[in-house]
Amino acid sequence: MSTQISAQAQDRSERPRPSLGRTIKNYVSLTKPRVMELLLVVTVPAMILAARGLPNLWLVLATLIGGALSAGSAGSFNCYIDRDMDRRMKRTANRPLVTGEISDRNALIFSWVLGVVSVVWLLLTTNWLAAALSAAAIFFYVVIYTLVLKRHSEQNIIWGGIAGCFPVLIGWAAVTGSLDWPAWVFFLIIFLWTPAHYWPLSMRYRDDYANAGVPMLGVVRGRITVGLQVILYTWATVASSLILIPVADMGWTYTVIALATGAYFLVEAHKLYSAAIRGQEGSPMRVFHGSIVYLSLLSVGIAIDPLLPF
Repeated sequence: MSTQISAQAQDRSERPRPSLGRTIKNYVSLTKPRVMELLLVVTVPAMILAARGLPNLWLVLATLIGGALSAGSAGSFNCYIDRDMDRRMKRTANRPLVTGEISDRNALIFSWVLGVVSVVWLLLTTNWLAAALSAAAIFFYVVIYTLVLKRHSEQNIIWGGIAGCFPVLIGWAAVTGSLDWPAWVFFLIIFLWTPAHYWPLSMRYRDDYANAGVPMLGVVRGRITVGLQVILYTWATVASSLILIPVADMGWTYTVIALATGAYFLVEAHKLYSAAIRGQEGSPMRVFHGSIVYLSLLSVGIAIDPLLPF
């Protein structure tokens, strides 16, 4: 074992030092920017809905910066904690902690710095509630999901997905200083959407997760069970999106978008289940990407509806 460790240390020492641009790119990748983008997509609509119009642009910018730092911190902590699993998965083989381009120590320091700065930034530029929610989001994703649930429960993504719902609450709190019912309904939409979004991905990368010892639903259950669960959560997501209409007094623009995108999401989910019943793999990644389209368009509807007179 000591010989193997020495060999790994020698390999790191002999690896050429990455350029500044490459180093920056590696640190950015630790923050999981694609996940961050998706989280920020729902923050602005939540703020517009809370203000029932365009909020102060500086407040929006400050909230987005704080939210990005918060999400980046959570993503970076996740990469640090899961680095052993990432080494056993093909889809994560190029992450900088796997390749050794960033040291474990530096990644941990980076994660803490982003987290602390995000909370302090939101406290100084928005209010204490938004800052507290930022800290809670990081704690939930890092401790509850990554450390407790991810390696031990097939339901990990359900409860772990709560962390992905916090940007809505942070955005709402930044505008109002409180949390009202429309914010909680928006929270519910994302909470129910997360399993329907992520479980198809677990079907596609079933072998990867199995090799890493992660009990994702796509690993421990068959395609039919996973497909059925995706349908149930998709229906629940669409239903919750319609609850927002009376609760937030949404107009025709949002209503039409919610119905149209909801129908699209449901059709894709049912196609995946139908394929599973026939013993086929189907197109789980089509559902995965389709779920992103659904949430993005729904968020656009939430954002523009309060700005229109009908």
